[in-house]
Amino acid sequence: MHPFDQKLALASCITDVAGLCVGHAQMQRRATGCSVVLVPEGACAAVDVRGAAPGTRETDLLTPGNLVESVHAIALCGGSAFGLEAATGVMRWLEAHGYGLQTGAAQVPIVPAAVLYDLLLGDARIRPDAQCGYDACEAAMHAKASSGQRPLAQGNVGAGSGALVGKIFGADRAMRGGIGSASITLEGTTVGALIACNAVGDVRHPYQGHLLAGARQTADSRVMVDAYERLLAGEAPMPVIAGTNTTIGVIATNTTLAKPQLQRLAMAGHDGLARTITPVHTMSDGDTLFALSTRQQTQSPGMLVLTAMANEAVALATMRAVLHATDYQDAQTWAPAAAH
Repeated sequence: MHPFDQKLALASCITDVAGLCVGHAQMQRRATGCSVVLVPEGACAAVDVRGAAPGTRETDLLTPGNLVESVHAIALCGGSAFGLEAATGVMRWLEAHGYGLQTGAAQVPIVPAAVLYDLLLGDARIRPDAQCGYDACEAAMHAKASSGQRPLAQGNVGAGSGALVGKIFGADRAMRGGIGSASITLEGTTVGALIACNAVGDVRHPYQGHLLAGARQTADSRVMVDAYERLLAGEAPMPVIAGTNTTIGVIATNTTLAKPQLQRLAMAGHDGLARTITPVHTMSDGDTLFALSTRQQTQSPGMLVLTAMANEAVALATMRAVLHATDYQDAQTWAPAAAH
């Protein structure tokens, strides 16, 4: 067994990073939802977008050199572009509790967000709304208040509720994706990741290379095929609409970093995606990773070590996203809806 395989049995997750809390909320009538990383006191943040079809909000302000230095939450949402409405609910929660950027006339909460496309499952008219975002904040605070009582939920919850992976040969041959989390701690410095995996590609074990979830031989088969291998052998993929797949996530650390350093951390996180998803960063994916620093300590092992930790945490979180997902044979929860 690879030494890092042991981490699968551990409860490490992004909430091991001091200064943040995480909450999930789901819509009741469809497999979709929102996950919020809440940092009410503010955290420095950056972003790196590698997918060609992203759905995002408030990412330009995260560019090094731009004015705003702190965010108060990051929202990961289902529902495609419609799901960005959930971030409005996160803003409402923050405003109601007195958090935000003081502008003189009002406190303005800063809530970057990214969405994934999960409209294939059930009624596409049902997607995360402002109330869903507000509820995710409430769930985050409840989890913080009961810290140590239970681990962070993973799999088909929050932004991972309706995720699918392995859609290269059609959504009817896909498997459930989900949301996963992991963290790495070295001498007091923690780097954690929260990843919602809805990739067009397959998901692999990052150390052993074997398939964990992805395209299946037929719609009623339990046998997976290696989509990447089939593509290289000349098999044509099914037509895929740009933006109907995406892996989105948050990398967080307790050590103090500035925007340029956090941008490098987000970039390194994409290496973790590349270790687990094949193919990744395609024209049909909107892969987006945020990175934030809760600035709880000044001690740091240096950027080389931090980027390695980010790579590792993302790879583990992506693997956990599919390992915690619902069985793909459960037709009531995974079968794609008829075309609208």
